[in-house]
Amino acid sequence: MSGASEKQEILRGLSEAVVEMDDQGVVDLCKEALEKGIDVYTAISEGLTKGMKRAGELYNKGEYFIPELILCSDVLYAGLDILTPHLQTSKKARKRKIIIGVVEGDVHDIGKNLVKAMFTAAGWEVDDLGSDVKLEMFGDEQRKVQADVVGLSALMTTSMLAIPTATKILRRSKSVPFILVGGAPLSEQIAKQYQADGYAADAVKATAVAEELLRDKPE
Repeated sequence: MSGASEKQEILRGLSEAVVEMDDQGVVDLCKEALEKGIDVYTAISEGLTKGMKRAGELYNKGEYFIPELILCSDVLYAGLDILTPHLQTSKKARKRKIIIGVVEGDVHDIGKNLVKAMFTAAGWEVDDLGSDVKLEMFGDEQRKVQADVVGLSALMTTSMLAIPTATKILRRSKSVPFILVGGAPLSEQIAKQYQADGYAADAVKATAVAEELLRDKPE
């Protein structure tokens, strides 16, 4: 097998391992990629990321569901844990940044964790504040990291009422981010009512919505 075909086989294997939820497979292939001298950024973007995107497509088709996406994201992170320490960040352009968190009063974090996985796979720098996040913390964190986007999640009708307050806090930031919201009780209409910039119905759509917001950003 030539070097080029061997590289493609490893990249294809990484993608398949994520889709097939194969933890050991992705660990072995990541180690092999390092041994063979495959560029780490390529292994992530053309291997792991492609696999997570395919898992998202299967979710959209109704072939995968939340449990499968969670397992795929676990495999993604297993691979990233091996590869990212070897990543030469100087070779890459500035990463887009997102702060994510579930608003205070709400401890449901499965959806937020999937959003984190999808943004990580798409090459974003993700600052995960966790769940039951005090609203002022979103503003404090934005002042520190100056993210491009802040993602607010709420899974209950009671907790989603905190989103307008969080939005007002973020609008006071010196570097005002795009505000993206999501969660079961929310909708496009409610997002607009809450003065958010975008709404994502699920984790798979979140990255596309965020990237669209940045594309439309005036220079």
